[in-house]
Amino acid sequence: RKGKIRQAMRLLGKMAPEERPTFGKAVNETSDAVSGAMENRRAELASERLGAALVDDLFDPTLPGKRENRGTVHPLTLLDWRLDEIFRSMGFYILDYPEVDSDFFNFEALNIPADHPARDMQDTFWLDDGHLLRTHTSAGQVRAMKNFEPPFRAIFPGRVFRYEATDASHEHTFHQVEGLYIDREVSVANLIASMKTLLSEIFGREVLVRLRPGYFPFVEPGFELDIGCLVCNGGGCPVCKKSGWVELLPCGLIHPNVIKAGGLDPEEWQGWAFGLGLSRLVMMRYQIEDIRLLLGGDIRFLEQFQGTGLE
Repeated sequence: RKGKIRQAMRLLGKMAPEERPTFGKAVNETSDAVSGAMENRRAELASERLGAALVDDLFDPTLPGKRENRGTVHPLTLLDWRLDEIFRSMGFYILDYPEVDSDFFNFEALNIPADHPARDMQDTFWLDDGHLLRTHTSAGQVRAMKNFEPPFRAIFPGRVFRYEATDASHEHTFHQVEGLYIDREVSVANLIASMKTLLSEIFGREVLVRLRPGYFPFVEPGFELDIGCLVCNGGGCPVCKKSGWVELLPCGLIHPNVIKAGGLDPEEWQGWAFGLGLSRLVMMRYQIEDIRLLLGGDIRFLEQFQGTGLE
């Protein structure tokens, strides 16, 4: 900045208008010549360094070059991307909602008032300001109904948090995918067909499933959709608690009280919803025996998912 060329450029403002074009052109040409000479010299120096390395006694051209370390995509992310593709092809929106939420959206709006025993089933991380870390992605159901005009269908994947002991199939932080379908007429048959389509797309084949009654305050009727354990092929292991089945997909028809909380008339609109355990689905997809490996941060574990075909 204090060089002679820069100083010469400052003189332009003090010169007569008729002198400026000639002087400015000369300064620019000088600047270009100096820049070109510097670039040429840099290239010469680089060539000299390379030449010196080639004649060095320690140089061995038969050695392999340095291999750059490449990161890998986390298996949760891989499957999340695949789920997004599948549901987009089925006409679903892909939405995202807060991990820190209010009591209203996480409990009250889902037909779980303050004195409801179902709150004891979800050990909650409460914050000092009265908010909480969402215990399920179901917290997005009423938000979606308030944000979109029916009919619509959407999923909202994300992390959820529960204050509980960990084991091979339970974690305090894990991932779910909530699904929601609102229309004038919906059915359990349509729900089951959609879920079977999803699972067959993920696993590339038909998988063994079973549907059994389940209680969830925000759906009526409610079901548990289980999948035959793919880690042990039904033989019994810690993942399936020796039962041969893994709880994967709680679902059901949305309770009229939840429809009302979303600002819709339950006499006019119906819906179904599901809460897919994404972490457990990853375990089934890749035959992972311990859910704690997913968020354990072990690089050796994560490196196994290079070249899985889902990148």
